[in-house]
Amino acid sequence: MAEERPGAWFGFGFCGFGQELGSGRGHQVHSPSPLRAGVDVCRVSASWSYTAFVTRGGCVELSGSVSGAAGGCRDAWASEELLLVLRAGPGPEALLQAWAPDSALRGEPLWAHNVVPEAEGEDDPGGEAQTGRLPLLPCARAYVSPRPPFYRPLAPELRARQLELGAEHALLLDAAGQVFSWGGGRHGQLGHGTLEAELEPRLLEALQGLTMAEVAAGGWHSVCVSETGDIYIWGWNESGQLALPTRNLAEDGETVAREATGLNEDGSQVKRTGRVEDGAPAPFIAVQPFPALLDLPLGSDAAKVSCGSRHTAVVTRTGELYTWGWGKYGQLGHKDTTSLDWPRRVEYFVDEQLQVKAVTCGPWNTYVYAVEKGKS
Repeated sequence: MAEERPGAWFGFGFCGFGQELGSGRGHQVHSPSPLRAGVDVCRVSASWSYTAFVTRGGCVELSGSVSGAAGGCRDAWASEELLLVLRAGPGPEALLQAWAPDSALRGEPLWAHNVVPEAEGEDDPGGEAQTGRLPLLPCARAYVSPRPPFYRPLAPELRARQLELGAEHALLLDAAGQVFSWGGGRHGQLGHGTLEAELEPRLLEALQGLTMAEVAAGGWHSVCVSETGDIYIWGWNESGQLALPTRNLAEDGETVAREATGLNEDGSQVKRTGRVEDGAPAPFIAVQPFPALLDLPLGSDAAKVSCGSRHTAVVTRTGELYTWGWGKYGQLGHKDTTSLDWPRRVEYFVDEQLQVKAVTCGPWNTYVYAVEKGKS
């Protein structure tokens, strides 16, 4: 009998609070594992201690440190401070509700707000699984922050298409494919060449003239994908999440004899150590405050991107998944807990003849939607 639906969701990484990560047991899943409810899930939003799943039938289900379910939902966005649920309303309107995560979606929300979408039909054709569009509201004129003030309007001229929140910063992609950033910048995550904070959205001048298709915000790093499939990445590189050389991974338990700190010509912070074969200092990138072009192996073009706290995941146009950065809990999907400062293909999906269509990262885990090759 043929499958009614072509694909399913998989999970891997940290599940110390009982998050749904397939058939894995214990606190970690090191290799992609099918979600038990993966066939029915169309959207996933993962926080540190719990995950929100939205089913094709419009039900939000919580798994992890909190549990609960509610029907009549279009989207959900999980954070440790707030759980956002977008419910279907009368006509074109939608009702945005903010819940305390431990409320189990019972009783009354912390607050609610009526929103009117700008336009319908933004899902991919055929109802293909998507990661959620929240915290950007359907009206595209405001977004929700997990910290007060919760409701934050955007300047009308921004014409937001996508908005992503990191631990201390925000990224916005506008309708013209331009990227704006604001918030904390102490790790270079804003991409303006400094470590200063920005109170208001500021255009990334380094990317002007390039049309971007997607943005992603990690804990303290940022990534965007251009319409031509190029990857630009910047911010903190403590665990190799920028796919640039990092001292933490290179030391491998050895003591660094001497170290000096300076800046590259592009403004990136460099720490140099004398521990190299030919005696010359080897550069390690601690902070990259400007967008850097990143090439995937084999010249692959990127299609989608997502970031965890300190790891990065990219889906190529041919449906392969590459991950790198912090891997302590198996969130890179390579059957181990190794951290990487270079993009590595997740072989599970190649071996199983699966084509990856979507990826969304929690702080310490990763969720992937994949279909059998030859199906769409």
